Amino acid sequence: MMGTILISGASSGFGALTARALADAGHTVYAGMRDVAGRNATAAAEARAYAGGTLRAVELDVSSDESARQAVATVVGEQGRLDVLLHNAGHMVTGPAEAFTPEQLAQLYDTNVVGTQRLNRAALPVLRRQHDGLVVWVGSSSTRGGTPPYLAPYFAAKAGMDALAQSYALELSRFGIETTIVVPGAFTKGTNHFAHSGSPADIAVAAEYEERYAGLMDDVRQRLAGLEPEWADVADVARAIVDVVGAEKGRRPFRVHIDPSDDGSVAVNAVADRIRADFLLRIGLSDLLHPSVS
Repeated sequence: MMGTILISGASSGFGALTARALADAGHTVYAGMRDVAGRNATAAAEARAYAGGTLRAVELDVSSDESARQAVATVVGEQGRLDVLLHNAGHMVTGPAEAFTPEQLAQLYDTNVVGTQRLNRAALPVLRRQHDGLVVWVGSSSTRGGTPPYLAPYFAAKAGMDALAQSYALELSRFGIETTIVVPGAFTKGTNHFAHSGSPADIAVAAEYEERYAGLMDDVRQRLAGLEPEWADVADVARAIVDVVGAEKGRRPFRVHIDPSDDGSVAVNAVADRIRADFLLRIGLSDLLHPSVS
């Protein structure tokens, strides 16, 4: 069944690849991105020109309540419904944790975690009224996999988003809304995550760390790239999301990993998710593990 899909952070990277893959699969896709008339005008035009009009660009800044509400209103106004909400917007920073100011951490959390809350509050009333829908969260293997240094603020934000997604999954299931968390590994090619990553504002503290950890971030990038097999393809993330969206309701996986470098998150998440399910069974709430089907 073809559906109407809204994706955040779809100007580039996983978001742009996924928007195109879903449009190719026949879905009507709204690629949410900031400043479609300005800095993302080219990305918006490319989206509108793709796949014969089934891919559309929509203004969406997850740091703004009004922008989130307006994006959802545009989708529902044009299509009459919303079937899939896909949380992809995010930002990476690299550097010693201490050198990031509290304001920088707050801004990072605002994009990676609070932004999903803004979009949920705009979109979930629509899905709840329909008693149907799917929420897909694009997380990170860093939540429970092996984690190198100098990425702490990003990893912490992704862990916060993952925790939010797990709770939302239980609280939405009786409305007939399903949840899948997609877990990409550290792809070093095919996206601009590392190239466009932010840096710490406290240059003096960063310099003190550089005295003891000279060139560490470059070393981390090289070592991550060395773990990545030649066959790794970032488009596999988009293809996995297409498979999730196309799967039968009630049979979609709760978590899907795409991690060619195998940082250990598959094993750790398997244990964590099993314990979560066992606990819900023990307290008599195992029905929340699957969406109600009207």
